[in-house]
Amino acid sequence: MRHNDPVTHYFETPTTPAEEFTIPVTLWGKAVELTSSPGVFSGHRLDPGTAVLLRTVAPPDGATPDTTLLDLGCGLGPIALALALHTPATIYAVDVNARAVALTAKNAQRLGVADRVHALAPDQVDPALCFDEIWSNPPIRIGKPALHSLLATWLTRLSPPGRAYLVTAKNLGADSLAAWLNTEGFPTEKLASAKGYRVLRVGPLSATAPHAAD
Repeated sequence: MRHNDPVTHYFETPTTPAEEFTIPVTLWGKAVELTSSPGVFSGHRLDPGTAVLLRTVAPPDGATPDTTLLDLGCGLGPIALALALHTPATIYAVDVNARAVALTAKNAQRLGVADRVHALAPDQVDPALCFDEIWSNPPIRIGKPALHSLLATWLTRLSPPGRAYLVTAKNLGADSLAAWLNTEGFPTEKLASAKGYRVLRVGPLSATAPHAAD
């Protein structure tokens, strides 16, 4: 990938033309086609990390329409859509890239789950809303300070006894991220390791954590 390839800046809204095309993906055993476009994360295939996450972690057991799930950094929506296709839960799909948000909304409509998938910019989510589970292939390439701020902001919105599932590449600091999360008071364990990725399971902020009373 060239350094100036716009896909490397998927965490910003692209200025390139939104030339749409479809890609085939399999989401927890269900083969579907998603609408994609240049300038979004993994726009030409299901990202290998996301594939590892979906192979490792099953859909939430016992989810109901009152269950609230978050896909943090949704891209064109594969995680949010997998959750919507396999549970009756309400899903929020969040991304700072406006094209990604629009594609997730379009794909939810395409798959008939638009009534339960809310694709939004971060500041459009009700600040009082908490989540039973957070799922994410987080944007590691935004840099460590920004990534830490992003995760700390959203993980504090986990509803006890909620869980977050994160997938990160080992060579991009998955182990150091797990250590940081534990230090910050988010109980974190390695759930699986495959194809150069770690899947982390993260618990809600501990009541004894340094920032729990902030």
